[in-house]
Amino acid sequence: MSEQHYTKTAKVLHWLMAAIWIAAWFLGAAAVYMRDAWNPQHGLTFVHKALASTLLFLIVIRVAWRLTHAGPGLPDSMSPLMRRAAGLGHLALYAVALVGLPLSGWFWSSVAGKPIMVLGLFQLPPLTEPAKAYYDLAKQIHVVLAWGTGALVLGHVLVALKHHFVDRDGVLRGMLPGSSAPAGRA
Repeated sequence: MSEQHYTKTAKVLHWLMAAIWIAAWFLGAAAVYMRDAWNPQHGLTFVHKALASTLLFLIVIRVAWRLTHAGPGLPDSMSPLMRRAAGLGHLALYAVALVGLPLSGWFWSSVAGKPIMVLGLFQLPPLTEPAKAYYDLAKQIHVVLAWGTGALVLGHVLVALKHHFVDRDGVLRGMLPGSSAPAGRA
């Protein structure tokens, strides 16, 4: 199979969302685990929520793009089982990392009665009325999802590196910025 590339738009969405997700993940971890030292006034929390909330909007654009622009095929060297695993892995990343995790944070902020400002531009409406009885549960759900999606993202990176360094099948190069798609696939 010859090397295939994602569209420029797909690449921009992928890397933009990856950068936002990684930054939000580290800011969120610092906000929770270094709260007294680094986040006493909740500034990290504000920036974390301002970034992470943008993923809810970008995922709509990304899914719409993906539904209207097919990605390149998988390498012929991949077994049917590995092809299925790749599809399920990507579905899990979309569903959990880009939808479930931001929604769980929105829910946690809602039960805490705390606002979420999207990039400091506008406020998301609360998903529910403040409810102290659900605060600990909402926090635990968000934290568990954060660590679980961290593992998913790390797995995604490791598999991409395996494709590049072990399989040498061009899968990673097809998503790298600067690599070009055939004409007509912008």
